[in-house]
Amino acid sequence: MKLWGGRFAQEADENLRRLNDSIGYDRRMYAEDIQGSIAYAEALVSAGVISLDEGEQIVAGLEKVKAEFDDGSFQIADGDEDIHTAVERRLTEIVGPVGGKLHTGRSRNDQVATDFRLWTMQAIDRIDALIERLQAAIIEQAEPHTETIMPGYTHLQPAQPVTAAHWLMSFFWMLLRDRDRLREARQRMAVLPLGAGALAGTPFPVDRQQIAEKLGFNSYSHNSLDAVSDRDFVIETIFTFALLGSHLSRLAEDVIIYSNPAFAFVTLDDRYSTGSSLMPQKRNADPMELTRGKAGRLNGQLAGLMTTLKGLPSGYNKDLQEDKESLFDAFDTLNDLLPVVTGVVATLQLNPENMRAALQDEMLATDLADYLVEKGMPFREAHHVVGQVVQFCSEHDLTLTQLTTEQLRQISELFTEDVHTMLNFEQSVAKRRTAGGTAPDAVREQIKQAKKYMG
Repeated sequence: MKLWGGRFAQEADENLRRLNDSIGYDRRMYAEDIQGSIAYAEALVSAGVISLDEGEQIVAGLEKVKAEFDDGSFQIADGDEDIHTAVERRLTEIVGPVGGKLHTGRSRNDQVATDFRLWTMQAIDRIDALIERLQAAIIEQAEPHTETIMPGYTHLQPAQPVTAAHWLMSFFWMLLRDRDRLREARQRMAVLPLGAGALAGTPFPVDRQQIAEKLGFNSYSHNSLDAVSDRDFVIETIFTFALLGSHLSRLAEDVIIYSNPAFAFVTLDDRYSTGSSLMPQKRNADPMELTRGKAGRLNGQLAGLMTTLKGLPSGYNKDLQEDKESLFDAFDTLNDLLPVVTGVVATLQLNPENMRAALQDEMLATDLADYLVEKGMPFREAHHVVGQVVQFCSEHDLTLTQLTTEQLRQISELFTEDVHTMLNFEQSVAKRRTAGGTAPDAVREQIKQAKKYMG
């Protein structure tokens, strides 16, 4: 007997059933559905709506249903349109008609909103733990390379020398912001919808604060109409997942570029490389290309659900069923992706010699301008002067370190013999010792601070 079938003289069309049913994907919320139902059954007992004996029968039956799901013996039956229907149907088979009392004062609208929040909170905890492992791998890779100098790029053009550890640690802080956003989203979603009914609340005196505390929520919703239709928590979670995907994609892009033999700054471990079906010599960074590609998938889930929600009228609407597949897919994507990215980072071989060989004297141009500033020249003028020096080098096929003092003095008399002592990459990096800079000491302090955020 359908939960809602009494009003209708005919069965639903088979095509409509296939379109309407969500049991194929929302069955993964069985534990949360049963957890919420147990808390609600106990609240009905406390409110005097059902007897203690009836409550104990319902709870025992729900525990048996969960055991069947846990061991894989639960059988989906014809008519189980969603996980809530399936659990209640099986509960009634186990305990008899008393199982039908569980739904007293409760709607699938507030039930699914509760289940989904519980599931999402657990999903956030899982992704947070996976991000933490990736952060740990980044720190472990960075620590031996605080003095390894490599080219830094802007616009993918040679810019200034940086340390390899500084490059790696830049992704740590992106990931830390992702974790902060996830924790903030989890805090905001810890609001209990159960007790909102279909849209107007419940006439039975259940203690919503007590239910909230049992289920791990911080509070309960203050407007029943909003509670059943609020999917801000889904959007916020998918957005944070999508932004995390963008950060992973940026890391992937760097690894793809730097593992190219034209750079050869890094080498992927054989376990995280793939070959070509035709070209025997190929060593492809496919895991990183998949990471880059999955970012688009995550963005698509966000855009799709945002579009679904934008025009809904007040209260629950069936459009909201679209929320689950979007978030489930986003979660599954990251749940599969993050361990692989962590493995790539943890086994990545850095090649300091190749990084050093790629350094170009032009990357010291800013240091040359700083030299003139220290001699008293305004920076804007120094910038122009050094631009002339670079142009002179280009016209005469020279590098900055090949210029003589006399040649430099043709452009500015502030250049003296000491200019040659500061035109080296070690000094360039070492000077940038302010907090957050690329100097080895600053990076070591950065890593020290990063470790404090872990755990």
